[in-house]
Amino acid sequence: MGWVVYILECTDGTLYTGITNDLENRIKAHETGRGAKYTKGRGPFRLAYTEECASRSEASRREIQIKKLDRRAKLQITADPV
Repeated sequence: MGWVVYILECTDGTLYTGITNDLENRIKAHETGRGAKYTKGRGPFRLAYTEECASRSEASRREIQIKKLDRRAKLQITADPV
């Protein structure tokens, strides 16, 4: 698997956007409290969106674009079929 941008929906309804090259292990890290400060204590999570990228730099650029969106726009991209 290459690099992936992902959005998790936290139990409290908030959204977390991140990147990884190993999605399964990254989600496990979030679930066990080792993923990111923001997600600690906000699980369990629902994987709401994934987008494959060709490189880490492309994934980072896309992550930044998504993080700049408001909540409504993020929910819209999670609702659109990939």
